[in-house]
Amino acid sequence: MTDLNAFAGLTGLEKPRRTNWQGLLDNILRKGTPDRPYLMELFRDGEISNAIATRFDLLKGVKRDDPFYELKHVLAVNRFVGWDYIGIGPAFGFEFHNVKTEDTAALSDRGGRTFRDEHTGPIASWDDFEKFKWPDTDSDSVYAYFEWCEKNLPDDMCVIAYTAQFCECISWLLGYETLCYKLFDDRKLVKAISDKLISLYRVLVKRSLQFGRVKMVWGTDDMGFKTGLLISADDMREFVLPGHKMAAAMTHEKGGAYLLHSCGQLRDIIDDLADDVKIDAKHSFEDTIEDVRKVKHTYGKKMALIGGIDMDFMCRSTPEAIRKRVRDTLDVCLPGGGYCLGTGNSVANYIPLDNYLALVDEGLLYGT
Repeated sequence: MTDLNAFAGLTGLEKPRRTNWQGLLDNILRKGTPDRPYLMELFRDGEISNAIATRFDLLKGVKRDDPFYELKHVLAVNRFVGWDYIGIGPAFGFEFHNVKTEDTAALSDRGGRTFRDEHTGPIASWDDFEKFKWPDTDSDSVYAYFEWCEKNLPDDMCVIAYTAQFCECISWLLGYETLCYKLFDDRKLVKAISDKLISLYRVLVKRSLQFGRVKMVWGTDDMGFKTGLLISADDMREFVLPGHKMAAAMTHEKGGAYLLHSCGQLRDIIDDLADDVKIDAKHSFEDTIEDVRKVKHTYGKKMALIGGIDMDFMCRSTPEAIRKRVRDTLDVCLPGGGYCLGTGNSVANYIPLDNYLALVDEGLLYGT
């Protein structure tokens, strides 16, 4: 049973939620000022989901031995915090080189945090490329979660397919340091990896879009850092953007929206993303790079904007300050459509839970 004190100060979360995937899609396609703020995040760390599910008793009747327990868990929390979708990706993966370090987040229960090795990856030569075990993207088992959602997802929610990683996969397969050398020493190998990724993701996107509940595709592909791109703009145009252009075109052919998550300063390719790749929305905003409120009337005229409540601000501020920033951001970004409320990157396990709930609650209250 939910502890009534769990909702203390959270009057928005206490009210019934209106879920409407079509309204979310129309908002992203900038079809006019939406009837309410729509909330979106790239993802939410498991520790945050667990804390919300426990605090508000959201998992009645869901058994841990259920093969779809994790999916039902995420679905319950998504509906509770006002998301109109569930984001899932095909169940496949690459064997990258990883390093592990301590996770000092207060909620962490994962025994460490894993990062990609920046120096080396599994492919360092043409011989490695030929021997590399590429995943089978056409196996039916890869799409098991999509099958479940097709049959069980509530009618007022949609699926966003998480796929299409080109810059990240190239740098992880080679190692970022090795990639920088190969761009000078062996560009043909970089091109071969890029072409192989395009062929794999073409299948993943095509198969994902065959499910009727999939209304959007979210490419997740960090391309930059604080002051610039990870590789040159010309190299992005040669090795990375063609993959996203392919995925966007396939999504648009099905009447869906193509979203792009990318951290970093993208000013050197933002026009390419808008006019050539034709993304419908950009995600990931950091105040030290660009405040989402300041781009609403620049490239925000060409694409929707997602998130923007800065991660550092989310961690260091009070719930009251977060509520004020949410209201100010919605005042600037909501008119005309094309804005979804959320954090600057993701609901990481180091964000204080009460701070995240303040963002959600204020978004649900806005305009009521």
